[in-house]
Amino acid sequence: MKRRYLMTPGPSPVPSVVREALACEIMHHRTDEFIEILKEINEGLKYVFCTKNPVLTFASSGTGAMEAAVTNLFSVKDKVLVIVGGKFGERWVEIAKSYGLDIVQMNVELGNSPTAAEVKKILDENKDIKGVFTTLSETSTATVFDIKGIGSLTKDKNILLIVDAISGLGQDALLTDEWGIDVVVSGSQKGFMLPPGLSFMSVSEKAKSFMKNSTLPKYYFSLAKALKSYEKNDTPFTPAVSLIVGLKTSINLIKNDGIENMWANFKKMSQAAQQAALALGLKVFSKCPSSSLTAIVSPAGINAKDIVKKMRKEYGVSIAAGQGELEQKIFRIAHMGWINEQDLIMCFSLLEKVLRDCGYTNFKIGASVARLQEVIYG
Repeated sequence: MKRRYLMTPGPSPVPSVVREALACEIMHHRTDEFIEILKEINEGLKYVFCTKNPVLTFASSGTGAMEAAVTNLFSVKDKVLVIVGGKFGERWVEIAKSYGLDIVQMNVELGNSPTAAEVKKILDENKDIKGVFTTLSETSTATVFDIKGIGSLTKDKNILLIVDAISGLGQDALLTDEWGIDVVVSGSQKGFMLPPGLSFMSVSEKAKSFMKNSTLPKYYFSLAKALKSYEKNDTPFTPAVSLIVGLKTSINLIKNDGIENMWANFKKMSQAAQQAALALGLKVFSKCPSSSLTAIVSPAGINAKDIVKKMRKEYGVSIAAGQGELEQKIFRIAHMGWINEQDLIMCFSLLEKVLRDCGYTNFKIGASVARLQEVIYG
């Protein structure tokens, strides 16, 4: 039977020790035993998010927490700046538009990061902006954004900074409190090394003050309900019990490695993947590459989707094509969560075979693997 390898930017592989925790006998969620687990993960999430503020957990994908950030903090016709550099910036626009917010859209060239100067110009021209929505790692282009720079513009103003860190958290450095980020949202299926099904949301004191004036409808994703229960290490509605038990284990794995060590390790893996692509004569798509994944431009005349399909069907290795207008132009290889250096070496070794099968021969066999090893171990 062919082994399967997940090198996609979510879901990412689940370690065996986490799978064992997920398989534990189910428990009732209104018990002292489960409350103690919630207490532990609530503190652990603060560590991963680099915050002293509450980090709430919802039974949803990350998009649920994105929607909660809109519905709990704003009202119809509130003006917000949305930074769009790919599909997930577009998702912020779609959610904000659904709830009638007045959107100032800042479009960033795909593969580029917005600069603080560009953001400042928009904020200076729109003094009534109440929030800035942006992304840590724009997964569709494998690009990391300058969140620290943007945070310096909103930190001391009555403007909320709300960051989608669904794919970036755990790999790309993110200092929530130090950088002045008011809300960070994330999900379970990437850096947390879990199946999909949990979303997370950090909430600053400034964000709590915005909650008082929000008139948008909310029920299941009510932050007021969630925060009230959080104070008692409880949840307002039935939680995803097994996923939370697994989360306890995955947070312990992160704490054992150390979040700063993880940032450094994934950055090195990102640099190694970029150099491996260059060794094959290929281009790295992003000008500001994320530590969570690498986007590589497909060789001329070869559809990126064909590379992705052959990797999965013939070798059991799942990587991802691009999205939207990049669907046939780039393919993306993840290095996040439980993915390690050996996985990258295996992936690029097979990628060389697939590229040759697709008719691209402008490289020496073994070039990418040799370069990977030089960067990782050299």
